[in-house]
Amino acid sequence: MEEVKGMLGKVNLAFLCAGAAIFVLFVFSLSATPTEPATIEELKARLASTRPKDRTELCIQIAERQLEAADKSYSTDEPEKARTALDDVASFAEQARDSSIQSRKRQKQTEIAVRRMVRKLFDIKRAVNHEEQVSVGAAIDRLQRVRDDLLAAMFPKERK
Repeated sequence: MEEVKGMLGKVNLAFLCAGAAIFVLFVFSLSATPTEPATIEELKARLASTRPKDRTELCIQIAERQLEAADKSYSTDEPEKARTALDDVASFAEQARDSSIQSRKRQKQTEIAVRRMVRKLFDIKRAVNHEEQVSVGAAIDRLQRVRDDLLAAMFPKERK
């Protein structure tokens, strides 16, 4: 009987130590400093050294960030900054399309991301004044062509 009590004590001690170790790891993981997201300029600089298969995701990330910047610029009445950001949105979406089609990877995810950006641009277009709607409409047209190209690459027409 004493042997059983001795074994149970060792097992309980092992579980207690394992639980304490897990708790300490959990506390350290929570207290680790969160990394700040990279700035748009850092992402653009990283793009040059990125492998072609990873370029698609990075281009989409840059385009999405620039879309947020354009939206903020329009709401703070800075149309010049917004137009520059919109040009970047379309440019990086086109680069993402080219990279995705070339590598035949992430085409579906790229198309979905571009579709989300188009929806956001339609919302922005409704909110800006008439003069700015032209530049937003041009960006929408460019992104729609990107989507069309991606869909054509994913679903090629069969020859009859």
